[in-house]
Amino acid sequence: MFTKTSPALDLVYFLVFAAAVLTMPIWLAPIGAGYPDLLQKFAIFGLFATGFNILFGLTGYLSFGHAAFLGVGSYTAVWSFKLLGMNPIPAAVLAVVASGVFALAIGYVSLRRSGIYFSILTLAFAQMSYNLAYSVLTPITNGETGLRVLESDPRILDGGGATDGPLISNLFGIEMTGYAGFYFCAVVLLIGFFIAQRIFRSPFGIMLRAVKTNQNRMTYTGLNPRPYTLAAFVISGMYAGLAGALMCITDPLAGAERMQWTASGEVVLMTILGGAGTLLGPIFGAALIKYFENIFSAFNEQTLHEIFGFLPDFLEAPVVAVSGLFVGEGWHLTLGVLFMLIVIFLPGGLMEGFARIGRVLKRSSNKSEKSGSATAPAE
Repeated sequence: MFTKTSPALDLVYFLVFAAAVLTMPIWLAPIGAGYPDLLQKFAIFGLFATGFNILFGLTGYLSFGHAAFLGVGSYTAVWSFKLLGMNPIPAAVLAVVASGVFALAIGYVSLRRSGIYFSILTLAFAQMSYNLAYSVLTPITNGETGLRVLESDPRILDGGGATDGPLISNLFGIEMTGYAGFYFCAVVLLIGFFIAQRIFRSPFGIMLRAVKTNQNRMTYTGLNPRPYTLAAFVISGMYAGLAGALMCITDPLAGAERMQWTASGEVVLMTILGGAGTLLGPIFGAALIKYFENIFSAFNEQTLHEIFGFLPDFLEAPVVAVSGLFVGEGWHLTLGVLFMLIVIFLPGGLMEGFARIGRVLKRSSNKSEKSGSATAPAE
């Protein structure tokens, strides 16, 4: 059952989302999340999860290998900096092309299977890519040290040679660090969100939903689902490659660790937590996980004593001891508990929770209107 929509509603939806993204430094500041590095992560991983959702949320194909495209995008972006110059636009474009070609090759093989077999195949390809980047392709990836831009690199569009400052990507003289880097990532996220919105509302998106709903029935009607699933896989891989490029645009360094299976598992968690198959859900999930990773992990014993300092001494110590299990190095435990609660009580993720709250508020509003009209005096 699909939500009724229209081009006008979609435009309003996009404009509200754009306003929320562009004003994040303001309204996230009170919860300690308004600093540039974390905002950049919100935008980058929101884009990564949005692309993954096009595959998993619409077709139901669960990939455990999307980190491979994240790594390909990162390496391509750094090589673009090394060969062409520190302009982020060519780096982003080349990363999208390279990751798209790589996704086409992997998808062509992996999509011959479905279900758990498809997931295992993508995981195998991702681990192969990680091992190649870590040890075999060291002339290209620089192995465990990571690939970075050097003074000796040609950078033909920049003139090469030594520079006055650090080698940082810049657009028309504006360095992609701090809030400038965030707003560059935010604009890319908005473009990616708009494209995803068009895909969701298009006949192509409806065909992808048909694959998820009943692929066998679709096949019996004479439609071949494989071109649609392959296209979704490639588009999703291109999103991941673009996210990898943004990581290097804000910090020109690419490492093999971005291809590990844990990075693939993280984007799965983001999508499920937020709500697979929804437009905003994966972005909420990405923001939630990155907030936990960067804010909760920073809480130490001293911080907890400051928070619970109002308690009597005999209560403060045990409360701090118990709370310490869930913050700092134990932030994964908090995330695990939250994930369990959402999967058990909100199978549709955070977006299902927001929808339930909206229905409750709507019912209470309707009841108050009816009671008001019933008690109004007759004229």
